[in-house]
Amino acid sequence: MPIREGEFATTIVHEERYRFRIDFGTEKLEPMFMDEPEPLGTGRYPNAGRLLAAAVGNCLCASFLFCMEKSRAEVSGLRADVETTLQRNEHGRLRITRIAVKMFAQTENGPKLDRCREIFEDFCIVSQSVKQGIDVDVELFPTGASDAPGTF
Repeated sequence: MPIREGEFATTIVHEERYRFRIDFGTEKLEPMFMDEPEPLGTGRYPNAGRLLAAAVGNCLCASFLFCMEKSRAEVSGLRADVETTLQRNEHGRLRITRIAVKMFAQTENGPKLDRCREIFEDFCIVSQSVKQGIDVDVELFPTGASDAPGTF
């Protein structure tokens, strides 16, 4: 599948049980593993929910840091604590219902911080996409299908 500008591809391959190898489609990034917590998996690697929470927190931190750098304001340390809430929906399925991010920045209080506090969230691709909802299109190809893309 050709990749257009503004797109990227990720490949997920089943390894064993609930462990998957994730390839980010670039030689610059090493593949990583994901797994489900026990009792399904070993819990040795993060699962999708944990990576989603990490992606939201990381994106917010990067967005804030970028704003502060553009403002020429020094940040000597930055930490985010991300708390994720799982709840069952009306069908009994677990869903992520809330991601709460608390950020702690070692920086001077003042107009530069105030300005970044007002705008940095709007520049975070991940948190804003999650808030607005993301279209997810899913197709399943049986292994015997002649049009199944790629190999394992």
